[in-house]
Amino acid sequence: MGNEILATSDKSLIAHTLPAMKALKSALELANVTDIKVSTPHSLGILSSSEPPSTGRFRKGYDQRIFAPILDFHRKTKFSFHGKNYTNMFDAQLDAVYSAMKRLGYEDVDIVVAETGWPSVGDPNQPGVSLENALSYNGNLVKHVNSWKGTPLMPNRTFETYIFSLFNENLKPGVSEQNFGLFKPDLTPVYDVGVLRNAQVEGPASGTTAEAPSSSPDKKWCVPKSDAGDEALQKNIDYVCSSGVNCRPIQAGGPCFDPNTVRSHAAYAMNAYYQSFGRHDFNCDFNHTGVVTATDPST
Repeated sequence: MGNEILATSDKSLIAHTLPAMKALKSALELANVTDIKVSTPHSLGILSSSEPPSTGRFRKGYDQRIFAPILDFHRKTKFSFHGKNYTNMFDAQLDAVYSAMKRLGYEDVDIVVAETGWPSVGDPNQPGVSLENALSYNGNLVKHVNSWKGTPLMPNRTFETYIFSLFNENLKPGVSEQNFGLFKPDLTPVYDVGVLRNAQVEGPASGTTAEAPSSSPDKKWCVPKSDAGDEALQKNIDYVCSSGVNCRPIQAGGPCFDPNTVRSHAAYAMNAYYQSFGRHDFNCDFNHTGVVTATDPST
C-alpha cells in the first residue's frame, strides 16, 4: 500500500495509510482471497537508531502515532513484517527493526521484507551500482533467505522476502531507479539470481549475450551528436553494456579501446546497441544524444 509514504511528509497520505490498508484487507476477505498480504514499505529512515541493532527504535512521534497502530493491525491479522544478522547489513537492519518493534511491545508480529534489491545500472557517481553487484546482492539474498539461518536476534528462521523489483521501469526518475528489475519490459531477464525455471541468462562473469554486427545492408550507423556531453555519453555506455550488448571491444585490451575517450567508446556502444536491437531510429535516440548517419564512423 503506497511506497515510503512517510518520506513524502504528506499528512493526509500518512493519516490515510492505515485506513487504506484495512479497507484493502476487507476487500480481499470479501473476495475470499487469503494468500495475499497487505503491506506498506518504508525506508530505514523510519529508525532513529539502528546501530548496534539491539538499540533500534522508531523515530519519535512516528512510534506511537504511526507504527503502533499499524503493528496492532498486523498483530490482529497475523501479518509478518521484517528480519536481521551481522555479517551483512541486511540482517543488521532487520534486527534493528525487530528491536524497535519490541520496544513498542510488538515483538510477536512476524517480519516480512516487503522490498529489497540492487540496481544493475546507475549514474557515473554511483560506483557501487553495476550488473555484477546486483547479481551478487540478489543472488546471495535468495540463498540467505532460503538457508533458515535467521539473524542474531531471530535465529533459525526465514523471512518472507520480496525482491525489488520484477521489471525495470523506464518512466521512473533517475537511471538507477529505472534499473532495479530482474526482467526487462519485453520479459527477457536482465540476469538470473536462481529463480528462473530454466537457465536463460548467465551471470556477468560469463560475458554478455548480444553481438553487434560490424555493418548493415543499408549502411547506417548510430553515433553521438556533436553537442552531446561526456556525462550523458557515459550514461549511454553504462546502459548499453548492461543490456546484453558485447562491450568487450571497448574494454582495456580490446580492439576498440583506443582512442580511450568517452566519445569514442560511446560511439561504439551506441552503434552496437542500434545494430543489435532493430536498427530503428528510436534505437539511436539515447535521450536525444544520438543520431543515425550513413557515414561509416570507423573511416
